[in-house]
Amino acid sequence: MGVRPDRIAAHFMTSAPTLNECPPPVVPEVAIAGRSNSGKSSVLNQLTRNRHLARTSKTPGRTQLLNFFETNLGGRLVDLPGYGYARVAKSQKRVWEDNVEEYLARRESLVAVVLVMDIRHLFEPFDVMMIDWIRHTQLSMHVLLNKADKLRHGASTSALRTAKQRLASPQFSLQLFSALTGAGRDEAIDKLGTWLTPQRD
Repeated sequence: MGVRPDRIAAHFMTSAPTLNECPPPVVPEVAIAGRSNSGKSSVLNQLTRNRHLARTSKTPGRTQLLNFFETNLGGRLVDLPGYGYARVAKSQKRVWEDNVEEYLARRESLVAVVLVMDIRHLFEPFDVMMIDWIRHTQLSMHVLLNKADKLRHGASTSALRTAKQRLASPQFSLQLFSALTGAGRDEAIDKLGTWLTPQRD
């Protein structure tokens, strides 16, 4: 039995503003989605144990492109633009949303989506939109209830139970996570590893 990796080794590949400019869809891709300021970039940095991999900022809405990262597992992680930041110009925001929706709907190499939710603010409108969209596809979604370190154990456990009840379907899996402390990292790596490893014929 192999040793469980403590990270997903990854490096930046390219950024693309539109689906047509994405790299060839030749390996499995897992998209990382989340509302602006959910901690999505910090989650990506924690999973890869590289705090410089994805740019983080205290200003929400900084990620504006589809950012592709090659991994040691063979597949790619794709950091999607965050949604829901009101101070972004509406016209620009609409362009980002259109490009993300096109990627999610038409990208043939996309195998799963990881949704990062702030455990203190569950099921915000963007989260509900993403979940409803997944329900109408064949894709799987793994939900990371991030910032679990901000709540006491009982409160975080209760939030996880509530979220599981709402997403009671084989399409969805959930877990507690903390991009700050790394809590839940091993579980998340195991889950992503099953998707990022190309299937052999």
